[in-house]
Amino acid sequence: MAYIDGFVLAVPTARKDDYRKHSSNAVKFFKEFGATRQVEAWGDDVPAGKVTDFQRSVKAKPDETIVFSWLEYPDKATRDAANKKMMNDPRMKEMGNNMPFDGQRMIFAGFTPINDSGKASKSGYIDGCVTPVPASHKDAYRERADKFAAILKEYGATRTVDAWGDDVPDGKVTDYKGAVQAKPDEKIVYSWVEWPSKEAREAGWKKAMEDPRMKGMEMPFDGQRMIYGGFAPLLDQ
Repeated sequence: MAYIDGFVLAVPTARKDDYRKHSSNAVKFFKEFGATRQVEAWGDDVPAGKVTDFQRSVKAKPDETIVFSWLEYPDKATRDAANKKMMNDPRMKEMGNNMPFDGQRMIFAGFTPINDSGKASKSGYIDGCVTPVPASHKDAYRERADKFAAILKEYGATRTVDAWGDDVPDGKVTDYKGAVQAKPDEKIVYSWVEWPSKEAREAGWKKAMEDPRMKGMEMPFDGQRMIYGGFAPLLDQ
């Protein structure tokens, strides 16, 4: 089964090109150790929330932009082996010393997909979400995700992924649990929707929200603590 390393970080807006270059150099490194895809998506439509939001999740400053990023691996064993090798590779240390953002505020974790619907391809726009879900509601969440995916693909989405928290570390400054104020009995879900363009995303969501199937769909989690936003791909390889 595939495995996902999911990241959220705050990058100085003025350093967008530096971040793009940094990511372009990193993708060759990650693929050398088994990653099959790296996506870096730049915040475009990232709203402030009443309880939680992406900005607060990484303590973003006014002059910073949120980046939603992930690595795809063929399975957890490949990912674990890759991380072990990379931590002992001097190139990793060099990249760490030259990051165009504050790495201490980056949040990251490993996730196992429980819904992966559609075809992975270079997308034109991405909806990214992080959600706290009661561990006991995993099956209910999966069932909802399958129905949700079918509707969004009907209205133009090319792929939807929902990945269940597996290796979610506590952080010293920020972490996924704090990002969504997760309770002890909750798991973190990292999810995204891929669209061919921003225009397709906006049209698709409008149709989906008017669909009676959406209105009757219950959320097996606290929607007020879910964080979400729209992102424009910077890199997709």
